[in-house]
Amino acid sequence: MQKPVHVGIIMDGNGRWAKQRGLIRTKGHLEGLAAAKRIVKAASEIGIRYLTLYAFSTENWKRTAEEVGFIMGLIKQYLRAEFDFSKKNKIRVRHAGNIAGLPLDIQKEITDTIRDTADFDGMQVVLAINYGGRDEITRAVRKFTADGKDAGELREEDICAYMDNPDIPDPDLIIRSAGEYRTSNFLLWQGAYSEIYISKKLWPDWDKEDLQVAIDDYMGRDRRFGSVANQE
Repeated sequence: MQKPVHVGIIMDGNGRWAKQRGLIRTKGHLEGLAAAKRIVKAASEIGIRYLTLYAFSTENWKRTAEEVGFIMGLIKQYLRAEFDFSKKNKIRVRHAGNIAGLPLDIQKEITDTIRDTADFDGMQVVLAINYGGRDEITRAVRKFTADGKDAGELREEDICAYMDNPDIPDPDLIIRSAGEYRTSNFLLWQGAYSEIYISKKLWPDWDKEDLQVAIDDYMGRDRRFGSVANQE
């Protein structure tokens, strides 16, 4: 099997990483950001075409105001600090999620980065921020009906067309770090037939080798999409 075109990653384990070391949770998020930078670079070098990173879910607002504020600051820092890397490697940055629900300064950073990288033709990195799979589907249906279309005539392809990034192919591989066996509301529609790879390694410890192991595991699988292998 060929390497995946689109990889999605649920970056889990920042808090546990910090707790194991007697550190505050924000330190784990800081190290998680460093891991994200490593993996974006690694994915670009490996030749992955699309990489979606689950950075902040619609459920993450339930965390303390201090932790949420810190994560938002890291997102802003990442978008600003990594522009030169994106420019050098022609990486196009995109967004998935309800941008209207984010603080105005974060909205501006996201829209500015999307605009400034729109013409880059290298790997595309989708930052899922204030993202939830159920929310995305709900918003897609609302946009469909807002266009004056009859919900009774709604088809699968209509929902696809109103998703956040309808031109991006469904993820071939979804990776989750930290050993949890759940999707946590990530790419529910698009991930219907994605291969799942679970790693026990906490996200801040991830590097290029871990990504390559996940991709090698994927390439050893037989994707059937509901059919039977070796049909006559």
